[in-house]
Order: sequence, then structure tokens, then C-alpha cells
Amino acid sequence: MDGDAISRALTRVTHEILEANKGADNIALVGIVTRGDLLAAEIAVKIKQIEGVEVSVGSLDISFYRDDVAIHISPEVHTTNIPFSVDGKTIVLVDDVLFTGRTIRAALDAIMDYGRPSAIQLAVLVDRGHRELPIRADYVGKNVPSSPSEHVRFFTESVDGRTTVEILKAEPGERIGSAPLAPKDTSEKEVEA
Repeated sequence: MDGDAISRALTRVTHEILEANKGADNIALVGIVTRGDLLAAEIAVKIKQIEGVEVSVGSLDISFYRDDVAIHISPEVHTTNIPFSVDGKTIVLVDDVLFTGRTIRAALDAIMDYGRPSAIQLAVLVDRGHRELPIRADYVGKNVPSSPSEHVRFFTESVDGRTTVEILKAEPGERIGSAPLAPKDTSEKEVEA
């Protein structure tokens, strides 16, 4: 997907959210870092353009809620920022790529620690299939068939210098997931003899 296709998909998802919830009065958007939070902010702008309503937007770090946290010696930790009460609200979780469902399961656990929403819905830019848990998105920008051994990545101008969704081949033994991989450390390290 190029930038125009992503924008069209987000506009359609925004309209679907508004239609399903009969407007924007009781919804709040919570984006899963590191890319879902950027998409949630974009959806909030589109809701403002369409409905003239500013919805609450938050970001959610699920690092310590993941079921594989014990595998990662030092997980990359980001900030959760939910500057509103989730109680009684319809929370629309926003993520970039839906794959196994494990990130969403962790996000559900995390959001429940903040209160008791009336409902939680899921909006994703890309659904690539290959679910390991019974998780289904309510709003999907695009279904992208892919192999389990491939990466499906959302790149955005503000972080990566381009806005695209790309399918990348994974290297043998490389972790598969949706978030862009950190650049490999190419600096030489001195070894004492």
C-alpha cells in the first residue's frame, strides 16, 4: 500500500467506526505503540473533519503484558498515556498490523487495568491472518495475504521518511512481527586479547 491507499483505508475505517457507534460521542481511541498510536491520532483527525468532534486519544504500551516478556531479557519499554477515564467508554484499540493476535490479547489485559470500558473494539490498518488466538478486528483497512515467514510492515513518514505498507522476507531465525525492527548495530566492538 502506498500513502494514498493508506489514507483511503483510514478514511473508510473512520466512517465504519462512526457508523457502528452512531457517531463519536462515547468513543475514545487507544493506539498500541509503536505504530498504532500514530494511526489512532490520524483517525482522530479524520473524526474531527467528519463529525466536528474531538475524541480522546491515548497510547498504550503492552511490553510487560506480552506472553513472551520472559523471553526478552530487556524488552523495549515505551510510555502509556491514557489521559482520560476508560470507564463506560467504547474504546477503539488501534494497531497497525494484526497477525497472531497476541499483541491484542496483551492490549486487552493492559486496558482493563485502567478501568471498565463499556466495550472494546479493534481497528487495524492491515490484517495479515495467521491467528494463534481467537481475535478478530472490527475494522480492517486491508486484508493482506502473506506467508507466516514474511514481515508485513507499516512505515510512516514521520518516523521512516516514507508512508507505505510492505511485505518483507524474513531472515532465517529472525523474529516475525509487525513493528519495524531496530536497525542492526554495525559498529565494530573492540575485543581484548
